Amino acid sequence: MKKFTASLMCAAAIPFILLSPSAMAQNNQAPSDELSEEDEDQIIVNGKTLYSNQVNAVKTPTPIIDVPQSLSIVTAEQITQQGFDSIGDIVLYTPGVTQSQGEGHRDAVVFRGVRSTADFFVDGVRDDVQYYRSFYNLEQVEILRGPNALLFGRGGTGGILNRVTKKGVIGEQFTGFQASVDTFGAFSGQVDLNIPTSDNVAFRVNAYYESLNNHRDFFDGDRFGINPTARIVLSPSTTLDLSYEYINNERFVDRGIPVGDDGRPAEQLVDITFADPENAFTTFESHVLRANLQHQFSDDVKGNFTVSWGDYDKVYANQFATAFDDATNVVTLDGYIDTTQRQNFVVSANIVGEFDTGSIKHNTLVGGEFIDTVNNNDRFNIFFDTSQDDMESFLAVRPLAINNFSGTNAAGLPTTFAFSDLNDDTEADLTVYSFYFQNEIEVTDWLHLVLGGRYDSFDISVDNIETFINTGTREILARRDSDFSPRVGVILKPQENISFYGSFSESFLPRSGEQFADINPPDDALDPNTFQNLELGLKWDFADRLSFTAAIFEIEQSSPQVADTDPGTLDIIDTEIQGIEVQIQGDITDKWYVSIGYSYLDGNQVDDFGVDGNRIRELPENTFNLWSTYQITPKFGVGAGLTYQDESFADNGNNTTLPSFTRIDAAAFYDISDNLRIQVNIENLTDTEYFPNAHTANNITVGAPLNARFTISGRF
Repeated sequence: MKKFTASLMCAAAIPFILLSPSAMAQNNQAPSDELSEEDEDQIIVNGKTLYSNQVNAVKTPTPIIDVPQSLSIVTAEQITQQGFDSIGDIVLYTPGVTQSQGEGHRDAVVFRGVRSTADFFVDGVRDDVQYYRSFYNLEQVEILRGPNALLFGRGGTGGILNRVTKKGVIGEQFTGFQASVDTFGAFSGQVDLNIPTSDNVAFRVNAYYESLNNHRDFFDGDRFGINPTARIVLSPSTTLDLSYEYINNERFVDRGIPVGDDGRPAEQLVDITFADPENAFTTFESHVLRANLQHQFSDDVKGNFTVSWGDYDKVYANQFATAFDDATNVVTLDGYIDTTQRQNFVVSANIVGEFDTGSIKHNTLVGGEFIDTVNNNDRFNIFFDTSQDDMESFLAVRPLAINNFSGTNAAGLPTTFAFSDLNDDTEADLTVYSFYFQNEIEVTDWLHLVLGGRYDSFDISVDNIETFINTGTREILARRDSDFSPRVGVILKPQENISFYGSFSESFLPRSGEQFADINPPDDALDPNTFQNLELGLKWDFADRLSFTAAIFEIEQSSPQVADTDPGTLDIIDTEIQGIEVQIQGDITDKWYVSIGYSYLDGNQVDDFGVDGNRIRELPENTFNLWSTYQITPKFGVGAGLTYQDESFADNGNNTTLPSFTRIDAAAFYDISDNLRIQVNIENLTDTEYFPNAHTANNITVGAPLNARFTISGRF
């Protein structure tokens, strides 16, 4: 019944939404001119293709309108204009995608109801370590929804996020800069320097520094990154891009506030930070080398070859609320310190070719990928001397009576703590081989097909060092999974600027999870979780620079679980998510830009007997976002945005509710000259108290109040 209701709402909503943009297009439709050769070589939101000499998420020179799935593109210009400085900012303005808290130390995105901390990519290469990503060296951010195993392998179950980095520009010298300060006291600066050294070589360096601050007690930190690159044109048909990136991050870890007795955030605690100000932190350091070789074998065949090596070192220590009693004003704290050392080595190759069989046109993609990962992880739980346990109770007052490993508990007794109780210590070795094929077939001008599949061999072994420390016995668990992930798409084009599509795809996630922590029994004996996606959609470029997209989709997750009644058998537990996404994006006039997004999501957990149970956590039924800018004069422009999110649940038991919220943002910018701009971005203009996301029922994020960021930027 719920599926029928969702589909009915979709069918009813789409014609209604179409009326408005159609009316607008009447007065703004411009003649459809062919793109110049120069334009077709650029990645542009409203252009014909999502393709250039840069690596991108689609991997083939396919027009956006002919990609049979939902996708959104956020350019560097949009990032600057809207004042985005985190993945979470972008997600707020993307339909079908929401943000999870990430425990205060990492990006965590919920793609169509599926939470992920690892489905992130840089220039198409997996970037699965947990940290907060910055935007200082980006051309654009691409968000693809629905399972994406064919192009990206394991994971990608609800979607993926790919960052496209800046590359050297041949024959052009420039220096770009940006400096910002906000009303919390945070400030940042970045530089973009491009130097051509010959007709065939250009060096480019992007670097940034950011001092962090916000509305929460004790919060501070800084981030630094530098990314020198070189573009070398080896011949008219061969280009080599070389890159090194160093990142160093440090920040306070804040996991928010607990839930009250009414099942909603305990609003009386919004000013309290539940952590030791000296021992809740995360540090992250990485060194990443990348090489990308592109070669044009002929007019119709192009190769793309990438090698990437990354070394990552991360520590995070945190304390967080696990329970709160309204009557006594007592909060219970837990905590741990966790370290991760990871080395990733990735080799990938793609061959893209175009050929005809009679009147039928083919655009083929053949590729392979090899991944070698070594991951070391350990965790020490907190230990309180008063409770002789990893939990202790404190009065919920500001500031909390805990600082620098000591404090006073709720009973008034002095207490100290240490991160001394070993909880986990593992070393995981992962080897992945992948092969994939896709054929985009233009049967006629009005009928296109997409057929493809990917084979993955996923081999993991986990050395449980904790067991060796405790028992003296070596315990190494291993598992190998191989899976085939198909993709089928049908595109109907009644006109060149309109596409109706249907697609089916599958993805999988091995039982070792996204971060390879362990495959302890029974996980070592269970097959991967599988995800199936069915999507119907419409893409319509109904004006020269204005497009409309809509999609109806259903994702079904199948998870083998040991049966409660008979451990020797398995139950297949299904979770189903249905919804719609609608987006309008582009220029209404030369002066007026608009982006509007809406999503409806419905999903339920299913028990062992196939009975619909609780609603999936972090799945708001309705979300809506709007951003618009208007150029009042050639030098002065303004922008305004609104994002709305329905209430959702913070826990699988549906006991804790995150209230709905509406946040209004604004911007104004003035061009002092052709090369210099000043700008102000205001977040939460109405100073609304809201709780945008959570990690668990007692880790609820407190949204930032009214604040402003002032920026000066330029390029010479």
